[in-house]
Amino acid sequence: MGYKSLRDCVNDLEKHGHLIRIKEEVDPYLEMAAIHMRVYDAQGPALYFERIKGSKFPAVSNLFGTLDRSKFMFRDTLDHVKKLVDIKMNPMSVLKNPFQYAGSSMVALGALPWKKKSGAPIQYGLTQISELPQIVNWPMDGGAFVTMPQVYSEDIHKPGIMNANLGMYRIQLSGNDYIQDQEVGLHYQLHRGIGVHQTKANELGRPLKVSIFVGGPPSHPLSAVMPLPEGLSEMIFAGTLANRRFRYFYDEEGFCISADADFVITGTVYPNENKPEGPFGDHIGYYSLVHPFPLMKVHKVYHRKDPIWSFTVVGRPPQEDTSFGALIHEITGNAIPQQIAGLHAVNAVDPAGVHPLLFAIGSERYTPYQAVDRPQELLTIANQILGTNQLSLAKYLFISNYQDNPALDIHDIAGFFTHILERIDFKRDVHFITNTSIDTLDYTGDGLNTGSKVTFAAVGKAKRTLWTELPSHFNLPRPFNQAKLALPGVLVLEGAKFTSYADEINLLAQWTAASQDLDWSGIGLIVLADDAGFVAENVNNFVWTTFTRSNPSHDIYGIQSFTEFKHWGCHGPLIIDARAKPHHAPDLIKDPEVEKRVDQLGSKGGSLHGII
Repeated sequence: MGYKSLRDCVNDLEKHGHLIRIKEEVDPYLEMAAIHMRVYDAQGPALYFERIKGSKFPAVSNLFGTLDRSKFMFRDTLDHVKKLVDIKMNPMSVLKNPFQYAGSSMVALGALPWKKKSGAPIQYGLTQISELPQIVNWPMDGGAFVTMPQVYSEDIHKPGIMNANLGMYRIQLSGNDYIQDQEVGLHYQLHRGIGVHQTKANELGRPLKVSIFVGGPPSHPLSAVMPLPEGLSEMIFAGTLANRRFRYFYDEEGFCISADADFVITGTVYPNENKPEGPFGDHIGYYSLVHPFPLMKVHKVYHRKDPIWSFTVVGRPPQEDTSFGALIHEITGNAIPQQIAGLHAVNAVDPAGVHPLLFAIGSERYTPYQAVDRPQELLTIANQILGTNQLSLAKYLFISNYQDNPALDIHDIAGFFTHILERIDFKRDVHFITNTSIDTLDYTGDGLNTGSKVTFAAVGKAKRTLWTELPSHFNLPRPFNQAKLALPGVLVLEGAKFTSYADEINLLAQWTAASQDLDWSGIGLIVLADDAGFVAENVNNFVWTTFTRSNPSHDIYGIQSFTEFKHWGCHGPLIIDARAKPHHAPDLIKDPEVEKRVDQLGSKGGSLHGII
């Protein structure tokens, strides 16, 4: 049976050893986030914070911190939900054919939202924004944020829950120019359903009603991050996952209220009313900076009896949202490959920050009557990937041919790079898209939401043998002459700090000219970095630095590069300049004094003793 509330879930996790209580009073400014991150790094339990400075409400985090714990929470429904997704069914279809899907049809009965008439737990009481836990995760954050919200909006042309959108978009509760208890900031990125709803409301000159749900059964926040098609209600999936219908009602002001949530904040977003939002330490591993985003005018803040505030912490992967992603993949399986003909697998590489880097495997079937010696269908597949939902926010796409190695694993980062670099022809197989949209959180481009993309497509037999160690005679010209191998055939070079593109283009032109006669036979990729030792230390450091600190159109160079009929290529290794640039956002750095306080919780007698 599904959980009726977040407290039911907390009690169940505690009973089975998946949750511990933090009994000491904790500071919502940095300390709660630091505790969460330390326990997540240890793959520890969910955390229930009993006493939070400045708030009467307790909080819970790290619910989804491990895949095993997530599977435990959905142990009664997960297999049925996976089956529904695998056969590309929504619950309504199963209800029409109950005998065909016997086991799953009973779960589907719990999928239809249930409009309550009275007696909803959320109606217990009202509070104010300032009385909620004011959790600040990173030192440069602009204020307190809601980090596990379920933001609900409806299509003004087609009102009602079946055409609604439920998404997880951060909410700034305090700081900047927000009027306390009256205004909050609503941050959402590209390819989010609420953007469609706000556009339609703006066209009519009408405010958009928004409800922010916090807490509730764990199926609710998970549904808010599920990659569902636009127009399909996340509330259906929430009911399916919970084996309990999503309960809701409309208050006297016309706002949709989740009956089982722990808190609901209602408010309106008026056309063209924005305020500065941020900074915020984000999941790529850097701060997103201050930008104008929609202003939400608060109407009411509901809460249930004995509510629990739910939160998470984002930062450089892996974090709890990494585990979210693993659970989503567990549920959706091959849903995206089924949507794109010829696609076998796709992976948004989490250690690289998800959106910066995609791996994909496709099939080459255009010319079965002859040997495949160049990418053809792979390029068609690549274009479809970069036009599909949030995958379109990717910057770097590496795609290989399934027939070349059916055992190739898109989750084996080092193995995938080796496969690509052995086969790719840099004169032909590099394809750019410039002056386009990228992830809002990515500051490598020349403006908010703007940058470039590149596809690397490789087919056929291996063309080069990649070096696993540098030859003794290998000497490079200055200033990039400190070299380390990060992966087979991947050379990381450390040199002078980046100054400006005008200077660096000239410098790299001189350096590549001086390097073109060297033996590059075992090198496919060169990465320029501020700290070669850090980048080459492990594969996670390599992909995070290389693909979060570069903009393909501006930061890709090559040995003996050329442009021919608008096609760019290079005869020697490809170069990615992954040095920090002046316009990049700052790294996320923890507060050492707060870390010392967390250490104390791990000492004998502390709530985290034996865990951290």
